[in-house]
Amino acid sequence: MFLDINRLRKAEYETQYETQYINGMRPVFNKKALFSDTTEDYVTPAEPEPYSHVMIRFRTAVNNVDRIFLVHGEARHLMMRESKDEYFEYFSCEMELENTEFSYYFIVEAGKLNCFYDTRGVVKEVRPEYQFRIIPGFKTPEWAKGAVMYQIYVDRFYNGDPANDVLTGEYQYIGDKTVKVDDWEKYPAAMGVREFYGGDLQGVLDKMDYLQDLGVDVIYFNPLFVSPSNHKYDIQDYDYIDPHFGRIVSDEGELLSHDQRENRFASRYIDRVTNKANLEASNALFAELVAEAHKRGIRVILDGVFNHCGSFNKWMDRERIYENAEGYEKGAYIEKESPYHSYFKFHNDNAWPYNGSYDGWWGHDTLPKLNYEDSRELYAYILRIAAKWVAPPYNADGWRLDVAADLGYSLETNHRFWKDFRRAVREANPEAIVLAEHYGSPRAWLNGKEWDTVMNYDAFMEPVTWFLTGMQKHSDDFRGDMLGNADNFIGAMKHHMSDFTTPSLQIAMNELSNHDHSRFLTRTNRRVGRTNNLGPQAANEGTNKAVMREAVVMQMTWPGAPTIYYGDEAGVCGFTDPDNRRTYPWGKEDQEMIRFHKEMIRIHKACRELLTGSLKIMSGDYNLISYGRFNRQAQTIVVVNNNDHEVSKDLTVWYLGIPKESTMKCLMLTEKDGFSTEEVEYTVSGGKVYLVMPPISAIVLRYENLVPLQKKKKFFSFEE
Repeated sequence: MFLDINRLRKAEYETQYETQYINGMRPVFNKKALFSDTTEDYVTPAEPEPYSHVMIRFRTAVNNVDRIFLVHGEARHLMMRESKDEYFEYFSCEMELENTEFSYYFIVEAGKLNCFYDTRGVVKEVRPEYQFRIIPGFKTPEWAKGAVMYQIYVDRFYNGDPANDVLTGEYQYIGDKTVKVDDWEKYPAAMGVREFYGGDLQGVLDKMDYLQDLGVDVIYFNPLFVSPSNHKYDIQDYDYIDPHFGRIVSDEGELLSHDQRENRFASRYIDRVTNKANLEASNALFAELVAEAHKRGIRVILDGVFNHCGSFNKWMDRERIYENAEGYEKGAYIEKESPYHSYFKFHNDNAWPYNGSYDGWWGHDTLPKLNYEDSRELYAYILRIAAKWVAPPYNADGWRLDVAADLGYSLETNHRFWKDFRRAVREANPEAIVLAEHYGSPRAWLNGKEWDTVMNYDAFMEPVTWFLTGMQKHSDDFRGDMLGNADNFIGAMKHHMSDFTTPSLQIAMNELSNHDHSRFLTRTNRRVGRTNNLGPQAANEGTNKAVMREAVVMQMTWPGAPTIYYGDEAGVCGFTDPDNRRTYPWGKEDQEMIRFHKEMIRIHKACRELLTGSLKIMSGDYNLISYGRFNRQAQTIVVVNNNDHEVSKDLTVWYLGIPKESTMKCLMLTEKDGFSTEEVEYTVSGGKVYLVMPPISAIVLRYENLVPLQKKKKFFSFEE
């Protein structure tokens, strides 16, 4: 049902839509009360199907505007007054969708005043990139919306099975022998890719009680498949979990001798990673882990590295691991007639045995780039892998995609592949998600047919880091002009969040730290550098746990899926890779920091508005930011004072839907020396709450409407 101004008689229009006057005076035009977004309160249904009808709403102060228009393309659609409460009036317009993206903005008219409204809020002029967007048919699973994720770098989490440890001299990797690290607390070496601490899947199983008690909803694993590195982003075999992470039931062969510098891989390693008994046992252990996680209500996401593999991969086999192994075809580096020859782009390959070059990711010959354009077999193989691990008996709950925008040699191939990949995943497991590592705008891929969402660098990690610490996310730079710069924070967030539609934003991976960047706690010391020039101990010095608590408050209250990098909750520090991959400090955890994370996770999960509600920036000053998360039932406000002095503030809160005369409960107050969850009541008077914020602090206040929302009163009804 559409309603267009051109279809109404002028007199009828003016009578029905004339603003009501109070005592002969028009109320002051209240821009703060204007609101709309694409959450479930303002778009119904929230994730509509193609060729369906959707109700879109806009909120104003009561009796405060004359007309609201929804503008889609060149057409203006007059919105109808739908309902009102004590403070707000809601306008609605029913629109019919096609099977393409539906974008729109609003025009608000109040007497001679008018303004535009888009994803930035009230603006003087509209720009296409900031229009509201609905993608018909794009749905993301309910379990992922606001889910608390926990990233595990397996080798450094917990050693549950010493029998599968990589041994010193088991093989040679990038110029030297592997090293079994016996001191769990040792800092990673500068060239630490060949160091192994022994963490494994059994270790994760052993610590499942800990993860459940912490409140984790999802485990995201860094790569688990067969690989010679501890990071495993150079995969040998996509069909099997690495036995060094899984189970070794056959353990024969010899280690490298002292003088075996040329023989990169000893027979011990070859037996461990090519023996089908070890591989099948490791796959079975992964299935067991997923089943145990699911019993506890925890999902599991795998890391998919499909842009490149390792030179050790059974398809390439440059290191001749599989050449004589039973049940394996010859690799493309070994034999020109290999069935895998087209999987890679070789140069000058007329002579064989091969001694030329091939395309490697960023020129690394240990990371051969996969050649999807020239190999239908490779294309089909990876799609089979995509489906295999999210289907029985493994039943993983989705994929995180490494360097996803780099895959293929053209954008055409890239987009085609990810469409096919998502289709394969969803056909195998309709509740699985596909999220990508990506820097820069992800809009071209977040179209409902490729990625579901991304690791949220631009619209979370970076703005939060700059605002609270003034540090670049690798600790490579400090900028005083960014520290405490609320305008920059707000502008960056509004700009980058516009690249998401709501189904993507609500499941975006909101991290403070991960395996590629310095630990957030280390960033709080504002020391520029890396472990190779400062030493690892410097990462622990001068850190500020109060700033870390501010960041966690924001992480647990901002739209998206808060993602904890293992050990962040226990006070682990570290400069960027490899220092950020320190071991979890079992027995030496920062217990207060763990308790704080538990409380913030509890608050996050208990408040529906923090999972799927609206966001409104309330105010921003130097080192001070406040915002609200709200729906029609409850409202939460967050205030962060990053100054090293006390700040007093009268904060206007009524335009979130909080009654002008009411009380709010404090759910969390952090300070320099700790935190409190004492439910102190704060009085709202005249629509404002008065706050005295301690130095370097954050507060979370909540109001909940305990009276069920009444059925909406219809003001007007027009039939075509």
